[in-house]
Amino acid sequence: MKIGLIISSNDAETCWNALRYANYSLEQKDEVKVFLMGKGVEYQKVSTDKFNTIEQADKFLQSGGKIYACGTCIKAREQEGSEMCPISTLKDMYEIVRESDKVVTF
Repeated sequence: MKIGLIISSNDAETCWNALRYANYSLEQKDEVKVFLMGKGVEYQKVSTDKFNTIEQADKFLQSGGKIYACGTCIKAREQEGSEMCPISTLKDMYEIVRESDKVVTF
């Protein structure tokens, strides 16, 4: 199954759970793509020892998952793109939604 996850929260626990779900889905042999939107592009900044979003994102990427991030949202926060938060477009988000069997939002 193809799963699209859209993360638009910068709540550490919410981002952590979204990424845990993404990792679990990969373990089930699903194809998973994550799109970071709005406050979701801040997921690295909100990482804590208890809700380690960076660790979950790294595991996701190492397991073959793909992360995309709204370029406008990144620029609005004066951030720069990175491997864990690559600059993408709404066209990328549209394609993820269009090709996914299921879309889950956090």
